[in-house]
Amino acid sequence: MVKTKITTKGGQPFANNEHSLSAGARGPLLLQDYQLVEKLAHFNRERIPERVVHANGSGAKGYFELTNDMSAYTKADLFQGVGKKTEVFARFSQVAGEQGYPDTIRDVHGFATRFYTKDGLYDIVGNNTPVFFLNDPLKFPDFIHSQKREPQTGLRDANMQWDYFAHAPESLHQVTILFSDRGLPYGYGYMHGYGSHTFKWVNAKGEQFWVKYHFRTDHGVKNLTPTDAETLASVNTNWYRQEMFDAIEEGDFPSWTLKVQIIPYEEGLNYKYDIFDVTKVVSQKDYPLIEVGKFVLDRNPDNFFKDVEEAALAPSNLVPGIEASMDKVLQGRLFAYSDAQRYRLGANYQDIDVNQPHGVEIHSYERDGHMTTTENGGGDVNYEPNGQGGPVSDERGTIAEYPVTGEVANHLAYDPDYHSQPGDLYRLMTEAQKEILTDEIAKSLGSIESEENQRLEIEQFTKADPDYGQRVQKKIAEIKERK
Repeated sequence: MVKTKITTKGGQPFANNEHSLSAGARGPLLLQDYQLVEKLAHFNRERIPERVVHANGSGAKGYFELTNDMSAYTKADLFQGVGKKTEVFARFSQVAGEQGYPDTIRDVHGFATRFYTKDGLYDIVGNNTPVFFLNDPLKFPDFIHSQKREPQTGLRDANMQWDYFAHAPESLHQVTILFSDRGLPYGYGYMHGYGSHTFKWVNAKGEQFWVKYHFRTDHGVKNLTPTDAETLASVNTNWYRQEMFDAIEEGDFPSWTLKVQIIPYEEGLNYKYDIFDVTKVVSQKDYPLIEVGKFVLDRNPDNFFKDVEEAALAPSNLVPGIEASMDKVLQGRLFAYSDAQRYRLGANYQDIDVNQPHGVEIHSYERDGHMTTTENGGGDVNYEPNGQGGPVSDERGTIAEYPVTGEVANHLAYDPDYHSQPGDLYRLMTEAQKEILTDEIAKSLGSIESEENQRLEIEQFTKADPDYGQRVQKKIAEIKERK
């Protein structure tokens, strides 16, 4: 068998990949050994900065097939014409853990999807929960700090986590989901996904609708027990990654049915809950789920780093017919996600293969920057307006008009009811689910030092439902007695 020859990254023959140039058998080594220098220098730079959140994740490729024409609600091309197929990519992740952190530690899980449409990239960047811990992006850095590592010890610390939760009542809905059995999914293919935020759809007539995305797993929801999750964390730290990779290799493709809630424009503005508050849900009794299509992952990454680690999904990747809403957290994410990738991957991160649209020519006046690897516009004009035939604006990207009014201030939440929906969720649970939820909360909350934070958190549970608070309080007391 003829073997290929090693080269340097510049294409030069690599003379010896086992022994460095040295002055004599015992050295010293020579700086002129550019092959050694290149190899070590590249090795030192193999690790790009990991994501601040969602650092530990996995991904796969596939397709989306439209099963229900949605042109009555949106002019977005990918939702026009039953049977239309669109290439997709999905990345699943843990929120709090770093690279290499065990998959099966209790956490919220990222559920980020990318559609390679004829009008460019469309990303829905959500989680496996329909709500989140906060409703103002100003609080996001503080929340993440509380979930990461304690500054002095460098350890994860339940005291920090519950200190934040106890003083942030808007987190109650998400906390209730996180500590339920849904906080430990069996695998990525066995959990639902949500766009979380409310988005706006606009049809060809200019009519506007509010929409919420639901990816419903076709494999069925399946969760781990706390004991099984702990065992897997010590046996296979990448359980979720391996389970999905193996399933795809074996032809058992993870798939979801994409469904949406469509809310008429004026009705959404006057709904009983604030539909732009990501700590709240919109009742499916009021606005039932409508099927849109099938989201199928049938191809594993060709190269994990290139296809998954360098993937840069962002909610600012929108296409004509789909727009942002007044959701404050979404508004913050429109800036923060792309900016995080500019730091992590560089100013030209959109030139990386996984971040390029498919079948769409790029025409831009953006030039230069770190690691420019394209033709960089060649000799074409790099400013506008110009008289040299440069690209001009495309009215298809025009945002639908809507009124904006109000006094400029640091406003409190529009709808400060943070207990009704968590209480409704608790009352929907079976007795077994209530036991799992309150057991897991008691184990974690009961381990912290601050009795005041325990009291504040139990008050929140009790406001949601008296039985909820009483169970947690009783179980924490039993834990203290055993100590």
